[in-house]
Amino acid sequence: MKTYLVTGGAGFIGANFIHYMLNKYDSIKIINVDKLTYAGNPENVKEFDSHANYHFIQADICDKSLEDVFNQYDIDYVVNFAAESHVDRSIEDPEVFVKTNVLGTLNLLNLAKKSWSFGEDLYKEGKKFLHVSTDEVYGSLGETGFFEESTPIDPHSPYSSSKASSDLMVKAYFDTYKMPVNITRCSNNYGPYQFPEKLIPLIITNCLNGRELPLYGDGLNIRDWLYVEDHCKAVDMVINSGKPGEVYNIGGHNERTNIDIMKTIIGYLQTRVDANISEQMITYVTDRKGHDRRYGINPEKIKQELGWEPDTKFDDGIVKTIEWYLNNKDWIKNIQDGSYQTQAYVNAQK
Repeated sequence: MKTYLVTGGAGFIGANFIHYMLNKYDSIKIINVDKLTYAGNPENVKEFDSHANYHFIQADICDKSLEDVFNQYDIDYVVNFAAESHVDRSIEDPEVFVKTNVLGTLNLLNLAKKSWSFGEDLYKEGKKFLHVSTDEVYGSLGETGFFEESTPIDPHSPYSSSKASSDLMVKAYFDTYKMPVNITRCSNNYGPYQFPEKLIPLIITNCLNGRELPLYGDGLNIRDWLYVEDHCKAVDMVINSGKPGEVYNIGGHNERTNIDIMKTIIGYLQTRVDANISEQMITYVTDRKGHDRRYGINPEKIKQELGWEPDTKFDDGIVKTIEWYLNNKDWIKNIQDGSYQTQAYVNAQK
């Protein structure tokens, strides 16, 4: 039985990955390590609390004490989702992003290397460190072209700079120590369990609560949108079949402007939920500092080498996402009032 150490598994993508894996495989074990900051919600994975092959540990990936986890569970795969990820927050406080995204990743690399190595540049068979990154490390595109794995990194925000730094550290552990690693760089994810500070859940929740819909700049910034379950499928394939040391771009070929995303959600909710929801709720606000204009990923490498393609068209995925939020209003309420937070986390913030 293979054992996965999933970091950030109570967050948006990490939680969806745990759902995907435990629903797909009977013969794996998942150890979920999450600090449970504001965006880590134990409710996201609550259904697995009594699952025989699942165990949750509240911990910071910067903690050296995580060595005990490697010793106790004989970890086969590290899947590192844990990250501070909101650009606006990184602009306000870059230091926490460096601590978690760079130093936390470095700590995990060191612990895995120590646990897996049995000689210089030699590692136990069947081990891998998969670092989940973002297309934002590449910077911004013009009107044409796509990010390739060979595109030079050119991050523009403290968040993307911290992710680029962690990517380079992971790469260094392959180049220097021959450690079995992969890096995945995905486009914007959407789907269930996403904390409502990000664009799509923010629009949905604000519409449902009759609040203004803030839109940066002219609203014409373009992102490539990927349904989160398709991302989880890709990560699973890279873990099992990705060539060590390689980077794999994971994109949905679903480029949309922010204003188009907003209007799509408004139109759906206006028709099916409340006729008072309208585009008049949109409020243009001062553009974000260093706001990248366009992201677009070419996923041809992962398609050719591993056979991955996204299964979910945006028109279908956005409906599934909206319906999930409509059917999980208690989850939204708990997010908004903070009642999902553990007392340990609440105390830590005082």
